[in-house]
Amino acid sequence: MGSTHGVGVVGLGVIFAQYRETLVGERDVAIVAVADLDHARAQEVADTIPGCRALSVAELMADPAVDTVLNLTIPAAHAEVALAALAAGKNVYGEKPLAATLAQAQQIMAAGGPAWVGGAPDTVLGAGIQTAREIVDSGRIGRPLAATATWVAPGHEAWHPNPDFYYREGGGPLMDMGPYYLTSLVHLLGPVVSVSGASSRSRDTRTIASGPRAGEEIPVEVDTYVTGTLRHAGGAISTVVFSFDSVATHASPIEVHGETGSIAVPDPNMFEGDVQVRMLGAPDWESVAASAGYRDAGRGIGLIDHVRTGAGRASGALALHVLEIMAELLRSARENTPITLTTTVQRPPLVPLTPASDWR
Repeated sequence: MGSTHGVGVVGLGVIFAQYRETLVGERDVAIVAVADLDHARAQEVADTIPGCRALSVAELMADPAVDTVLNLTIPAAHAEVALAALAAGKNVYGEKPLAATLAQAQQIMAAGGPAWVGGAPDTVLGAGIQTAREIVDSGRIGRPLAATATWVAPGHEAWHPNPDFYYREGGGPLMDMGPYYLTSLVHLLGPVVSVSGASSRSRDTRTIASGPRAGEEIPVEVDTYVTGTLRHAGGAISTVVFSFDSVATHASPIEVHGETGSIAVPDPNMFEGDVQVRMLGAPDWESVAASAGYRDAGRGIGLIDHVRTGAGRASGALALHVLEIMAELLRSARENTPITLTTTVQRPPLVPLTPASDWR
């Protein structure tokens, strides 16, 4: 590259620790500035990262040492921070979702200009999802026909001391966990052209089970069970389930079914995992050695991938497409009608099998 790519981080909440572990010490990328509503926290963080300064958000946006703004704010602030970064001529890479609403996300993409936009999740670039992708691409299971994606839990109030935002507009199981699963399905099977959804709400209140608010009831403003079908441009159909109303499941997080075989895909919220294949006529499932993806990766590898390769595998266009899938699944459920999507995206390039020593 010739010079280190400067990153300015806005928002130093819990998720920052994972990005920090990936980015600090990486040879082509350096965190040069941080900003947070709590400036004292920003100063504490800056003091522990060589060459990093604690700035206000406005100062960070104007700093010539910052090439890319890493947007780790809460979802409600994603659009404001991203648009400010783009207006300042900075690239922007953000946590999921790209924005709180589809309209805001479209505004971000329209404002890009010469700067690039990227976003989480980048767990899909790890060896788990990418190995499954390599199997699909190799033709080993024949023409892919269908997929399933399943994520269920009894609800975050069981463990989270302040779970209110999971049950407000913009929350719910689909918006919370959907980006991991739907981004993986696009990597595996390509973009989605239409969706049909159904949803329900098991109850109108939830009771917090832990922390100082234990026993407090909170309102539920969103549907807590969302299911639907996605029709991919290549002809495959995916069936998805996301629930805060279920105790547990035996289902694989994702399964891909082809004419001659099926793949059990590991948790897309993780970078690694056991990929299994069962071929037509075989007596059992077979574990497959990793054949693609970044090994031992962590959150932030999508930013590194964009800086180093320019491939933009964790692109803003992909994040926008996934956000539209989610938004229109929910609208389809409300209106009881299938919906044709307006966005599309190129299937990101496969990540070659890359040991940690080659990307760090």
